Amino acid sequence: MNHNEPPIIVGLDIGTTKIAAIAGRKNEHGKLEILGFGRANSNGVQHGQVLNIDQTIKAIQQALLNCYESNPELEINEVYVGIAGHHIKSLQTRGDIVRQDPETEIQRWEIDQLLNNQRKTFIPAGDQIIDVIPQDFHVDNIQNIKDPVGYNGVKVGANFHIITGDRNAIRNINRAVERSSLVTKDLVLQPLASASAVMSDIDMEAGVAILDIGGGTSDLAVFYEGILKHTAVIPFGGENITNDIRMGLGVLKSQAEAMKVQFGSALADEAKSNAFITIPGLKGMPAKEISVKNLAAIIQARMSEILDFVTYHIKQVGLDSRALNGGIILTGGGSQLKHLIQLTEYTTGLNARIGLPNEHLAPNHIEELKKPMYATCLGLILKGYSDYDHQYKEFAEKFKKVEVPRSLTVIAAEQPEVPLMNVRAEAGERKPKFWDKFKNNLIELFKEEEDQVIR
Repeated sequence: MNHNEPPIIVGLDIGTTKIAAIAGRKNEHGKLEILGFGRANSNGVQHGQVLNIDQTIKAIQQALLNCYESNPELEINEVYVGIAGHHIKSLQTRGDIVRQDPETEIQRWEIDQLLNNQRKTFIPAGDQIIDVIPQDFHVDNIQNIKDPVGYNGVKVGANFHIITGDRNAIRNINRAVERSSLVTKDLVLQPLASASAVMSDIDMEAGVAILDIGGGTSDLAVFYEGILKHTAVIPFGGENITNDIRMGLGVLKSQAEAMKVQFGSALADEAKSNAFITIPGLKGMPAKEISVKNLAAIIQARMSEILDFVTYHIKQVGLDSRALNGGIILTGGGSQLKHLIQLTEYTTGLNARIGLPNEHLAPNHIEELKKPMYATCLGLILKGYSDYDHQYKEFAEKFKKVEVPRSLTVIAAEQPEVPLMNVRAEAGERKPKFWDKFKNNLIELFKEEEDQVIR
């Protein structure tokens, strides 16, 4: 054990299509080093909610097993768990406390008391408060204070964003985690976890919307002037698109998913009208040809519906394209759809980009970990470090030293240095390869104008 080592924090993303477990630790530069990574297909979760606890436990255990295989030195006991689903709701409240001695400086314990008071807010029966997030503080007549500690005043208060969820849904997640021999360190709303992984401080100041397109839901978080203004769970995701393809084109679910991933586009106008996908027939039946343009039209219809919800929620909090200078950041597995950025910009009127969790990730990690589908899991680790840095939760005093496994890093091939006099000669030898590539690109360019059948 080592006093100087930061803690190893594990994020557990229990999603509709996958369950991922990632163990990470911050290095001396403040970047996340991934010490273990495992994932498994998810079967017991629908629309972000755990419905079959036994199947979910098996998937969690498989993800943990894969994580241990990537690094046998790991010991995983506590996890930060993401939560989403139709049952998630949010509300705005305001709270104040009158101080006993207005001449003394405001202390951290007074702010903690203010937050704890909000946990007594009346909410509908059957719901449970997941998180209380202060938006901005005020001390007497001074408004819009980010941190009131150190101020003097008679009264201190804040506006709060309170996130609630169905008590039974929360209980099912905790049961699945506990029966997997783990302890839930904290439950974190998935869009907030994703936001912390893909968003910078500049994005928060500029105003930005984070859209995490998952398997069962699409989760939205809106930030303006450094404050969380709104959260919402949109009840559609990648699974809905797959089911639309399955029903609309009369194919199997596995075929629909494969077509979406390999040939799918979020813009029908960008799809070639003369391109087709050949699907093998079942039990001697003839093969079926699927138009790539029809496939794109089905995907566009569902994605447009999701983006219409996004526009509605942004307008609901009184924001528009002029307020959100940072535009929309798309993340999650569904963000990898071709032409989704163009559709998002056309539908919402906001600039859009794909949010990758690279900014907080240490360099040299394998490409798999940099995909947007792991933004939530990496964000859960960052949430744990926020708790550790601000002492919001108790952590052990000593932490085990664990090295980053070679399987999760890209090791540059060790090559002897090439003398400068030989570089030009080699460059000259490679010239024909360049022209071959140029010629092949020209051939491909002309091929695109011809009718093509994708088989």
